[in-house]
Amino acid sequence: MRVTPLTSLLLALSVSVSVSAKDSRTFAVNHFYGNGPLTMGRMDPIVDPGRASSHVHAIQGGSNFALTMTNTSALDSRCTSSLVKADKSNYWTPSLYFQDPVNGSFISVPMFYMNVYYFFEPTDDTITAFPPGLRMFIGDSFMRTPPPGGPGLVIDLNLGTPQPIQWTCPRSNYDIPSYPQDSDGLHGVGIQDPNNMGAGVGFPDMNCDGYASPLRADIHFPSCYNPAAGLSDYKNNMQFPSSNGTSDGKANCPRGWIHTPHLFYEVYWDTQKFQDMWTQGQGNQPFILSNGDRTGYSLHGDFIAGWDVDVLQHIIDTCNTGTAAMDKCPGLPAGGLNDPSTSCNIANLVPEPIFGVLDKLPGNNPPTGWDNVEPTPSTTSTNTIPASTAVHGWSHIGCYQDNPDRVLSAIILADLVNVTSTGCIAYCNIEGFTMAGTEYGSQCFCGNSLYGSWPISHTKCNMKCEGDATETCGGSWALSIFEKKSG
Repeated sequence: MRVTPLTSLLLALSVSVSVSAKDSRTFAVNHFYGNGPLTMGRMDPIVDPGRASSHVHAIQGGSNFALTMTNTSALDSRCTSSLVKADKSNYWTPSLYFQDPVNGSFISVPMFYMNVYYFFEPTDDTITAFPPGLRMFIGDSFMRTPPPGGPGLVIDLNLGTPQPIQWTCPRSNYDIPSYPQDSDGLHGVGIQDPNNMGAGVGFPDMNCDGYASPLRADIHFPSCYNPAAGLSDYKNNMQFPSSNGTSDGKANCPRGWIHTPHLFYEVYWDTQKFQDMWTQGQGNQPFILSNGDRTGYSLHGDFIAGWDVDVLQHIIDTCNTGTAAMDKCPGLPAGGLNDPSTSCNIANLVPEPIFGVLDKLPGNNPPTGWDNVEPTPSTTSTNTIPASTAVHGWSHIGCYQDNPDRVLSAIILADLVNVTSTGCIAYCNIEGFTMAGTEYGSQCFCGNSLYGSWPISHTKCNMKCEGDATETCGGSWALSIFEKKSG
């Protein structure tokens, strides 16, 4: 914890007013400023530390954002895109593209703006500031079907399976619903929240034309931190609170866990720029997430805490400005706000074309989703198993699910031109590995074992190899796996 003369007074104030329980929700909205987000690019120090991530993200917050971050990296930022200077945390989500229905090209959709709500919910717990370096991830970047929790919002474990991800489509009127009333969420359009005509899961098939509010991504984060899991274990260190056992609806964390603020991202994308380029209300829509998801079900969010904890604790204990914004909270340090006429930005750390009109999505993420029915296995060469006998002793063992952590991680994206499965096997063999995998028609991976993977239908590994169209080289997040036999 960093204590400065400015924050020591706040610490004293917060201690004097802090309470160990809350009877009603209070909140403040964290606003950002400047020219666009802090940065955009294939960067994700939580899921893909130290390398280019699989897809483009839009990032807000502290300028020390990097491919690899320690627990104190964000605190040392020279500036932040948050209006409140004491917040050097980083917040990010996948970016959005429009796929032209005529020629199939991808056009980047500008971020309109982003808000982050800090909710302090009714609870018997003491709500505590995020410890610096806390990593959180919510959502499922592989999801292409409706979430098991249903289309309604669920962020209390006592009320069912958590369902914290939605899309909101503000409209001038809802005479025609944003989602078809009979949609099953599997055939080109998502499903409306039964309790909110303006929201649902998956993309809607109508233009979102509310005043200053086009299509919006809604992402809720859990607020119970397990210190036994630690700051970096983003897969296990957080869960949603539960009102189980309380008579007044207050939601509490498990014993020994720390109750933190409930973060809620709302990210507006300027989809109205494209309203004349597609026909609404036809049971399909043209927007696609940067990971290639046409459904919108894989929407997700990341967070790394970089707050001056004394300032955040003061805000938790004393501020209830609501939509009037966090920068209006009383008692903030003098000079503690950024000048909104300036801007805090950093360069894309994975330089490549990500804006404008593109032939394919950055990171080579082909469109996926809305394909709930498995295709009939083909007998043509485009679905045949690549012949691996060109390298003696190797055999094809199947099609396997890949993920952002990379299930074959010894050599990622081997230095090959015009990739073929045969060439990838030869490369991995020469490098001394016992397993090889091809993906996306143009990528080669090497290793000695598969981590966190499972077999999937061979029809998912049907992309033609860029170096030889008679061979197939995996698919979207699908690896054609070859193994060297022992002996």
